[in-house]
Amino acid sequence: MTGCGGQDVVGAITLPGVRRSVRYARLFLRDILPPGHPLLDDLVTVGSETVCNAITHTASGDGGRVTISLLTGPGLYRLEVADDGADGKRPYVKAECGDESGRGLRVVEALAERWGFRVDGHRTVVWAEFGFGNSRENSDRGLSPCPPRLVSTACKEENG
Repeated sequence: MTGCGGQDVVGAITLPGVRRSVRYARLFLRDILPPGHPLLDDLVTVGSETVCNAITHTASGDGGRVTISLLTGPGLYRLEVADDGADGKRPYVKAECGDESGRGLRVVEALAERWGFRVDGHRTVVWAEFGFGNSRENSDRGLSPCPPRLVSTACKEENG
């Protein structure tokens, strides 16, 4: 399945906007990436932070839902977390003030190559991108060389 910008959708899941869904988001991301993948921990951490933010700061946490999608394209993974909106409020990185809360997007900013958000109707989609090296040189990542796409069981060569 092809998603935004010609990227292939590796997987997507919609979860209820409750705290325990953060755990299920982490498990989902761990299950769709190969064990030992060099970006696994960063993707799981950013996914956890963005899902937690969606549940804490948007209508998703008030009986709503949150959707986590992982896409891949040439040389990158794109993680997207869609929430049920926050009455026009938009995600932003809070200034460091020593508080225990408010660090989620600082973590996202530190781990992702780039991140941002887009409005999708009443929903907000926070996205983060993570680059990786030449997939043709490292086929154990589960990426097929043409076009780059996560394959669930093995790296497949495509003719043509």
